[in-house]
Amino acid sequence: MADTQNTFYTSISNYYSEIFPFNPMQLKFVKNKLGDLYEKHILDIGCATGELAAQLAAGGADVTGIDLNEDLLQQAINNKKHDKLTFQQGNMLELKQDFNPQQFDAVLCFGNTLVHLNSEALVLQMLADAKTVLKPGGQLLIQLLNYDYICSEPIEVLPVIDTQNIKFTRRYHFSDNSDLIGFQTDLEIKAKNRIISNETPLLAIKSAELKKLLEEAGFRNIQLYANFKQETFGGKHLPLVVSCEKEI
Repeated sequence: MADTQNTFYTSISNYYSEIFPFNPMQLKFVKNKLGDLYEKHILDIGCATGELAAQLAAGGADVTGIDLNEDLLQQAINNKKHDKLTFQQGNMLELKQDFNPQQFDAVLCFGNTLVHLNSEALVLQMLADAKTVLKPGGQLLIQLLNYDYICSEPIEVLPVIDTQNIKFTRRYHFSDNSDLIGFQTDLEIKAKNRIISNETPLLAIKSAELKKLLEEAGFRNIQLYANFKQETFGGKHLPLVVSCEKEI
């Protein structure tokens, strides 16, 4: 499964920043939760091409960005340079091996990254490890999609991303006997008249299940939002944004 996901991200890596450009609301959300970024130590899991990590470093934070995909990571290393910014290949299931206990003030896991883990047991492992590398009172901030809504409708097609150079279509395929759903994408490169197609499995974890796992991992003050503006969670919206804290 990891190989499938790696192939997927490699195939779209040259166009990733155009498909998913920097979202200023992410930066605003992190600042709202952490306050002054100066000398805050932040781990950005699934940093991709480093757009958010670079903005956080520019704001004064010491940022470590990790990603499994070498192609995305190399773009981050080549294009996002700052003395407070470090990029390295890393697995979100190996946080305790790669980092020290209580190293970070915040751990971020945005971009629907968490659902690339294929079971709730692996999600729990990741959350527990994130807690280990957080300082007391440190915050875990997560953004994924609202699978409560996606699975109940069901939503089979996500909004098309259409720019001057590319057209990115995304579809879900559901199975009655599995929590995993197929995520099928077509990336049309307009100048080359070429389409890159991929499918990768995702864990359609619901909000109640995620909250339960966060509680089991030992997090407190768990807040669920409909978006990075911190609007109330629930209903027909695609994002699920979560904030929670390690006990002091």
